[in-house]
Amino acid sequence: MSALKPFAAVFYNKEKVENLDQVFCPPYDVISQEQQEAYYKQDPHNFIRLELAKETPKDNDKDNKYTRARKTYEEWLKKGILKQDDSPCVYFYKQDYKYQGQKYTRMGFLGLLKISEDSGVRILPHENTHAAAKTDRQALWSALKSNLSPIFVGYADKGGKIDRIFFKELATAKPYLEAVDHDKVKHTIWRLENPDSIQGIVNVMEGQNLFICDGHHRFEVANQIRREALKKAKKTTGEESYNYVMTYFTNMDSKDLQIFPIHRIVKKFPISVNLLEQYFRIDKIKTKVDWLVLLARAGQNEHAFGLYNKQGMFLLRLKNKTLIDKMVHEGSKDYRSLDAAILKAFILDQVGVTPEEIVYSIDPDEVLQAVNEGNAEAGFILNPVQVAQLRSIALNDERMPPKTTYFYPKVLSGLTIYKMD
Repeated sequence: MSALKPFAAVFYNKEKVENLDQVFCPPYDVISQEQQEAYYKQDPHNFIRLELAKETPKDNDKDNKYTRARKTYEEWLKKGILKQDDSPCVYFYKQDYKYQGQKYTRMGFLGLLKISEDSGVRILPHENTHAAAKTDRQALWSALKSNLSPIFVGYADKGGKIDRIFFKELATAKPYLEAVDHDKVKHTIWRLENPDSIQGIVNVMEGQNLFICDGHHRFEVANQIRREALKKAKKTTGEESYNYVMTYFTNMDSKDLQIFPIHRIVKKFPISVNLLEQYFRIDKIKTKVDWLVLLARAGQNEHAFGLYNKQGMFLLRLKNKTLIDKMVHEGSKDYRSLDAAILKAFILDQVGVTPEEIVYSIDPDEVLQAVNEGNAEAGFILNPVQVAQLRSIALNDERMPPKTTYFYPKVLSGLTIYKMD
């Protein structure tokens, strides 16, 4: 049994949808209520109507956001807005984007990942999940009998064997789909049908540790759907659709794999900066540019944080690494070395900050704005988690603190759908 399988994806029909840029949306878990409204207005066929349909005060068991999403899905399939591919494929997926003025290209592919025990791979999560999000996705996927957005998995391929398959087979071919999103990321999809080439990808995957980068809730929902189906099944072959989950695979050895930090906006922070000198060397910084540059530079060799409050911008650098084992009471050495764990133990817990008083953001400007407008008393800027740290913690069967990693760019929702029979 192999871990990877091609599938006949459901796509937007280019003959029916004039502007593909207008119909895709990000994954459900990064969409705010304001963004949900904007995507609804953007195009009558925007994928938001399936991925994150609106709730109403009158929702009941027979008429709710899941039943409405199912009705829309069936209608779009009937009218040809969405159509299923003619044959099973692996879908190569390229994302071109800029970050801090530099161009990047992240390559990957979409296929089905086998989640049963005989898959031949070890699938490793790195983050904890929340029950409410799993309940929501399970209700939606069950109503539509489809995976609407993939999980995001990293594999190892230092030799670039899979990239060579792409360049040999598809690099000069016309793409199947192209779209540009709100962040000006260009998304391009090619279809790979060649069974020998697909087998070449399967061979690279065999026996690997695969790391879930994003989509932990979706992965657990896929497993729950499988468990429930197995309870009802009288006979199984192991190849039923519920044994697989739609997955985006990317090479973790690629320099273009970006992990962004997730910063902390703290609503109440009742102590002065000076009281942190017990554990940190503290420098006041004059400009935002210097602040961010110095933070990144310090993070290469030590544990450092940016602190912003009404007194200004500060760079905090941990004085004594030997205190980490004393202050961080959970996890392995790899876990205890996470900046998020150190920030919590050395500062947030000491001050009595509760999880309810923390708001998370990937945008430093949003952190500064929250303090400037009086919505928060402090903001902490973090450095990103390194890929090696993610690997180590996942291999330890540990989970990082909530909101520790943000993989960029996100995989668009609506590029492919896995229709489970």
